[in-house]
Amino acid sequence: MAANAPAVAVEDRQRNQILLVLFIGVLMAALDIAIVGPALPAIKHAFQADDRGLTWVFTIYVLLNLVGTPLIARLSDLFGRRAIYTLSVSVFAIGSLLVAAAPNFTVLLIGRAIQGFGAGGIFPVASAVIGDTFPPEKRGSALGLIGAVFGMAFLLGPLLGGVLLLISWHWLFLINLPVAVIVIALGLRTLPDRGESAGQPFDWPGTLLLTIMLASAAYGLTAVGQSVHTGANDMLAWSLIVFALILLPIFIHVSQHTSNAVVDLRLFRNRQIVLAGALAFGAGISEAVTLFVPSLLVAAFRVTPAIASFMLIPMVLGMAIGSPYSGRMLDRIGSRPVVLAGTILLSAGLLLIGLFATSLPVYYLFTILFGIGIGVLLGAALRYIMLNEVLGSERAAAQGLITIFISIGQLIGAAVIGAVVAAHGGTDGYAAAFWASGLVMLLLAGAATQLKSRAAELETVQRNQAAA
Repeated sequence: MAANAPAVAVEDRQRNQILLVLFIGVLMAALDIAIVGPALPAIKHAFQADDRGLTWVFTIYVLLNLVGTPLIARLSDLFGRRAIYTLSVSVFAIGSLLVAAAPNFTVLLIGRAIQGFGAGGIFPVASAVIGDTFPPEKRGSALGLIGAVFGMAFLLGPLLGGVLLLISWHWLFLINLPVAVIVIALGLRTLPDRGESAGQPFDWPGTLLLTIMLASAAYGLTAVGQSVHTGANDMLAWSLIVFALILLPIFIHVSQHTSNAVVDLRLFRNRQIVLAGALAFGAGISEAVTLFVPSLLVAAFRVTPAIASFMLIPMVLGMAIGSPYSGRMLDRIGSRPVVLAGTILLSAGLLLIGLFATSLPVYYLFTILFGIGIGVLLGAALRYIMLNEVLGSERAAAQGLITIFISIGQLIGAAVIGAVVAAHGGTDGYAAAFWASGLVMLLLAGAATQLKSRAAELETVQRNQAAA
């Protein structure tokens, strides 16, 4: 026993080093989402941008993030985690440098697009690396720690942004460069290198179709959501959504006749994966709710936007706590009870705030229930399910699917919630939208009861290990 102890210690130490590299990379990308808010007034002043143009600082990042996710994830399955993870971080750093050095607003948006594209591969590839290097009984805890990064980012982002703004808004993006260098250096030394599907051809036709389809849908849904607030009828946005729907059966046909498709449609024959996708879509809708909570607070409690931001802290703390704790529980009891608990907490919080939108105690109860629930689903649980259900050759691509479902849910949720708020107006509009979102999550809680038992999950993991 003693002779084997050093080997086990070295193995654990290597895993911890890998987890540190993944943690820093994901934190860098997550912080960039949370930190850019404080920079917007300074960017607006520096480039004399109008409010509509300023929204593209966020929108173009989200669009390219969504487009980059399936492409980069599949590339990592083919060419290895180390090369693609460090490449993603490098692309993100190049985008950051371009934003900081931008001579005009157009170049700044190009930099944000490059940032978003690079960031699209960081989280899915990080999740796949955990599947490659951590044994099944430790995957949940590792995923939970990575998922907690987003709660930390939303806590630290505004504070760090405020400090760096004292120097210059450029430093909000320049700070990414030394961090990226550290991640790349450590990643080249510690991350696994082998591609599980090395030597197989890449599905360029399917990738092109998927890219156009996702970009059209994302732009169309974003534009529809924005037009709701202006009362305009954006025909281009609706046309792009219809175009994306037309491309869907074409993409399915091409993928069915491709041996190494960018999205393996056979995955959807697996009920567990279908349920995970549906839950990810619902989690995306719930995440869209967070965009409207500050406006509810301003309408219901007559607070300033700054105070409303501070009132979100319990929710963010709930996310930061829910993700790592639920990760540990995944390793102990499996995904079904953990996911069921997360969806019930989410639905309970949303239904409560929908019914009692003007009650301050109910609001704070909502923030706790919602924060923990969203931390459970987005932090580790759904990605844990995907790691258990697929072979090593599809890990990153499967993680990319979860990201796509979440993003589409977020975009559709934002558009629908915006429409409901516009139709009802004021506090009543927010209450109706949140209550409806709670009903969706309640239905998904019913679906979560159909997930595999712990014994069935372990059997699947053992079967996939044997197949590998």
